[in-house]
Amino acid sequence: MAGRDASEEYGEYLKGYARILANASATGRRLTRSELDSRRALGEQAAEAGLGLRVMVGAHMAATREHWPARGDVSVDDVLGAMAQAVDAFAEGYERAQRLAVRQEEAARREFIDDLLYGRSDLGRLAQRAERYGLRLSYEHAVAVARGTVAYEEGDTVLREVEQALIGRFGDRSILLTTKDGRLVCIAPGDQSEVLVHFAKQAFSATGGGQVGIGRPQPGAAGVVQSYEEALNALDLGERLELDEPVLHAADLLVYPVLTRDRQAMADLVDNTLGPLRGARGGAQPLLDTLTVYFDSGCVSAEAARRLSLSVRAFTYRLERIHQLTGADPSDPVHRYTLQTAVIGARLLDWPTKPN
Repeated sequence: MAGRDASEEYGEYLKGYARILANASATGRRLTRSELDSRRALGEQAAEAGLGLRVMVGAHMAATREHWPARGDVSVDDVLGAMAQAVDAFAEGYERAQRLAVRQEEAARREFIDDLLYGRSDLGRLAQRAERYGLRLSYEHAVAVARGTVAYEEGDTVLREVEQALIGRFGDRSILLTTKDGRLVCIAPGDQSEVLVHFAKQAFSATGGGQVGIGRPQPGAAGVVQSYEEALNALDLGERLELDEPVLHAADLLVYPVLTRDRQAMADLVDNTLGPLRGARGGAQPLLDTLTVYFDSGCVSAEAARRLSLSVRAFTYRLERIHQLTGADPSDPVHRYTLQTAVIGARLLDWPTKPN
């Protein structure tokens, strides 16, 4: 690149440079504050215009050759020193503008994600903003949410690790990966379930065994909100029901929201069915745990006894005690359904720890 070409092509961002070079190198002085500020301002303008910093450093070097002081007594070190100060200030302004642009982009992305997951903003405008991030909200999308032992934020190594794994496997498939309230969130097209399955696998590994909830595919912007809430509810149910599966699909847990839709009816069922267990020695919790393990074991007494580290005889005695107190026989199919529903309700309502 010839010096004349640099002055012509990038003259707007080299404004005043020849004068500064001549004045500073004539005496070997350092650039003044105002001279440095002018270089920083031009660096910011170059960054905002999308020019590369490497190109602009080259332009400064070419301009230095073009405007090299004609006086024979000017020191080479003084000229190069003035150039170095000018370029350094220019780069400082350039990098400052880039950092500001990154922060603004991050803020815009975070605002979009909040609006998307909370269902805020005008739907038309939200759809337009979504295209910028690779989402077409006219299609179906499903959301997966992963939680670990700690809270995660944008820029965490865990998020980058999962993102790299997804990109390496699927490339750019209109996938949006982010964090929300300390959890990892992945939004993917509803017809690409393999993306969320792989996300769940990678998130489980990256978070050290964290649990993942996956919502059902839903259409439109409102569908993203619904799928996100389903994923969160799946995680909440997993915690309350002590489900240890690494991946919880909302579609597999639909019975639980149905059971709790009428909270008062469920509370009445729990109190009427299990309330008498409060009169047992040690309270209701040991016998409630007995029923929980019994049902989780497929109503096989030997397996349930093993899980509770009891003899089969001791476990059978507990079942008989439950029958005596409640009047419901866990081994009877009709009574069993009522007891199992009440046990599920107790776990969802955190009974008997919390009063209904």
